[in-house]
Amino acid sequence: MLENLKIRPAAVIGPLGEALTLNNLPRQGETRWVARRKAEVVAAVDGGLITLDEALERYQLSLEEFSSWRQTLERAGIPGLRITQAQRYRDLLRRNEAGINRRGAGAA
Repeated sequence: MLENLKIRPAAVIGPLGEALTLNNLPRQGETRWVARRKAEVVAAVDGGLITLDEALERYQLSLEEFSSWRQTLERAGIPGLRITQAQRYRDLLRRNEAGINRRGAGAA
């Protein structure tokens, strides 16, 4: 019956190096998402503090939204999670994936 026990850490390391616990995660139902809070939720899920399903339910997130946070955090770090930077990072990523250098098409 031990296989049914879910062992979770009491704390995980947050995006800024601080300890994250269930008590200091963003509050349930949070609607104003700043970059730090997004990164904290990703760290909590990745560290096993909460499950992905718990995070989606707790914060009323879609899987796509959470996945985009995780992907952006991996590619651009916490600054990339700022809503004001989101379009800039998406555009840069599209250019890089299309093989266009930073100076634009036609630059030789």
